[in-house]
Amino acid sequence: MSQFFEIHPDNPQLRLIHRAVEIIRKGGVIAYPTDSSYALACQLDDKQALDKIKRIRQLDDKHNFTLVCKDLTQVSMFTKISNDAHRLIKALTPGPFTFILEATREVPKRLQHPKKKTIGIRIPDHEVTKLLVQELGEALLSSSLVLPGESDAMTDPYDIKERLENEIDLIIDAGIINHEITTMIEFSAQGAEIIRQGKGLAPMLT
Repeated sequence: MSQFFEIHPDNPQLRLIHRAVEIIRKGGVIAYPTDSSYALACQLDDKQALDKIKRIRQLDDKHNFTLVCKDLTQVSMFTKISNDAHRLIKALTPGPFTFILEATREVPKRLQHPKKKTIGIRIPDHEVTKLLVQELGEALLSSSLVLPGESDAMTDPYDIKERLENEIDLIIDAGIINHEITTMIEFSAQGAEIIRQGKGLAPMLT
């Protein structure tokens, strides 16, 4: 049976954030809010928790997970980031973007793209997410909460509770969040390219 925390989306209660961090550190899988959808998350190096997310979403080994970071300093731990990439990410974050960059050795191989050796990075613009990652002190391994056979992420925490309360350890209720895909930007030797247009706008790349 999962725990259910009602956390204010603009002024998150720190005591509840601390309890959420404790659950993550003990190997828990949580449903939490971002600026584009609800998502599932766990500790970066927790293989058991990762396997649970894969089982819930029925994902294969080819699925690309995302690391949710608190800032660019954290991003540079997990990715090889050029000066141009640094400037662009700084200009667009926090916001609804996923950046695809070459992974460093800090990223477990099972999370990297099998051929490109890349990883997706996010710095979402949501107060709960920002405080969660800040208090955890490390990046969160994350995946949008899209259940098998569905195309959109779940929007209502009470629906999440109904569907997943026996599957995950915590549901954070920060109100209804309508699913809008993030804009995906990939960095390569040729520069930055929008490979999926979503909620985030990057006029400097169009």
